[in-house]
Amino acid sequence: MSDKFHALVLGATGLVGKQLVNQLLVDKRYESVTLLLRKPLAQNLFIDSNKKLQPLVIDFNRLDEYQGYFGAEHIYVCLGTTIKKAGSRANFRRVDFEYVHIAAQLARAQRAASFVWISSVGANAKSRNFYLRVKGELENAIMKMTGLEHASGVRPSLLLGEREEKRFGEWLGARLAKIMAPLFKGKLAKYRPVSAHEVAAQMVRLQRF
Repeated sequence: MSDKFHALVLGATGLVGKQLVNQLLVDKRYESVTLLLRKPLAQNLFIDSNKKLQPLVIDFNRLDEYQGYFGAEHIYVCLGTTIKKAGSRANFRRVDFEYVHIAAQLARAQRAASFVWISSVGANAKSRNFYLRVKGELENAIMKMTGLEHASGVRPSLLLGEREEKRFGEWLGARLAKIMAPLFKGKLAKYRPVSAHEVAAQMVRLQRF
């Protein structure tokens, strides 16, 4: 494998995605960072990217038409929404399960060296909680795939960071979680709130260099 790597990122404008892209842009191991986007990038969203950054606006409902881009060595998937924002459970599942699962299939078809996506602490295909059930079903679907050599899902708890859209429930939860953080020890440590920057860094560490 060459000394320089190419990265493909889906979900680059989300809380973790923005942190991830900025880390990849300053990582000398990467020669290029391609972003698959729903809409054009806002100005000054990322740090000075010189010639590394390659944004491309696509239709995610036709993701399989962009298979060639999954020939990058490292695939990063930061896609995710909420049921409220998606408008329905079906739309939520389309983003958080179907798009990510298709991305994994395309990565396998193009023989990507590694594939990393964001899951959730507590993900369980048998959970009564719809959100955690979908996350668990996705984990099972990806990990059972043959031919995808190196796949890893990160399982963050409550994410800390500045969002473009204000969500009162998440803001309140983050405030309370910070206060209670010292109580998250031992088996409870996985529920400790984590910064988006830290999650992004973990995704990079999980890739195969």
